[in-house]
Amino acid sequence: MTEHYAWKRFPELRNSELYALLKLRSEVFVVEQNCVFLDLDDHDQNSEHLLMWDADGALIGYSRLLPPGEKYPECSIGRVVVPLSVRGSGAGRRLMAESIRGSRERFPQGAILIWAQQRLEEFYASFGFVPVSEPELEDGILHVKMRLPAPH
Repeated sequence: MTEHYAWKRFPELRNSELYALLKLRSEVFVVEQNCVFLDLDDHDQNSEHLLMWDADGALIGYSRLLPPGEKYPECSIGRVVVPLSVRGSGAGRRLMAESIRGSRERFPQGAILIWAQQRLEEFYASFGFVPVSEPELEDGILHVKMRLPAPH
């Protein structure tokens, strides 16, 4: 699969890009996972957004990077999502690799924190993330804090 990535700060997002990323987040996190929660949490405005597009211009992946101090002391990758149509293709792995690369580029000395769905703990562990909390129920789904240590 051929894709391209775009990192954008909130003010740089075009209306069509903002609509596409919010639609994808809603399709997966609210509808597919049957989870009623407030996705628009006032952190988007201070974050960088990673958009992953396929060759036809469809959004096939998204994550957001919260800077240190926005929500946690360290930077945080969140809202990592790919649509059902591309799962199993490796798109999620490529999206996460680019998310980590972009985080390291922007905040090279710090650890990266994620608030992962527990069912994906093994996926994130494959990138070097380690659990740093017990699982907690959030919005009806078990989550665990995981940290990727700062590079040496």
